[in-house]
Amino acid sequence: MSQLFAVHPSNPQPRLIKQAAQLLQEGGILAVPTDSSYALVAGLDDRRAAEALRKLRGLDDRHHLTVLCRDMAAISQFARVDNAQFRLLKLATPGPWTFILDASREVPRRVSHPSRKSIGVRVPNHPVTLALLEQAAGPLLSTTLIPEGEETPLNDPAEIRARYEHRLAAVIDAGACALEPTTVIDLTGNTPLVVRLGLGDPAALGLSHD
Repeated sequence: MSQLFAVHPSNPQPRLIKQAAQLLQEGGILAVPTDSSYALVAGLDDRRAAEALRKLRGLDDRHHLTVLCRDMAAISQFARVDNAQFRLLKLATPGPWTFILDASREVPRRVSHPSRKSIGVRVPNHPVTLALLEQAAGPLLSTTLIPEGEETPLNDPAEIRARYEHRLAAVIDAGACALEPTTVIDLTGNTPLVVRLGLGDPAALGLSHD
């Protein structure tokens, strides 16, 4: 049965965050709160955990998984970022945005898109997620916690644990999230393209969305 860590939403207890990070190091998958919705996370360099994460969500290898980063420096390690892209990322992070960028050689092949060699990255603006990233000492692989065959993310930690108690190592309970996905912006072309409208307002970045 998965563990349940009840943490303070703005001041998460270090002891519990350390325990959660240890489960990630052991290959576990966690359900964690973010500034958009609950997400599933796993260790970036753990092949088995990555495969289990995709299986849990019912995703094939063509679906972009997201690399959760704690800051801009981590993003530049896993994605190729030019000056214009850097300015946009700096304006948007941390926040409810996912950016699709050309993957660097540091990104495992199982994480990047197989045909486009691109990667989704984001810096969440949630104290609990950032504390976990800090404790994990590196980026995490993630995807929105949407049950297979459904369209709406789960938002109740108790329900998440009940539905996935034998498939998750732990659920970090920090209360309900915004329950709206991130806005996804593709930066692999000549101009930024909003491919999914979510919590982030493109106008805040000087972008339009039809």
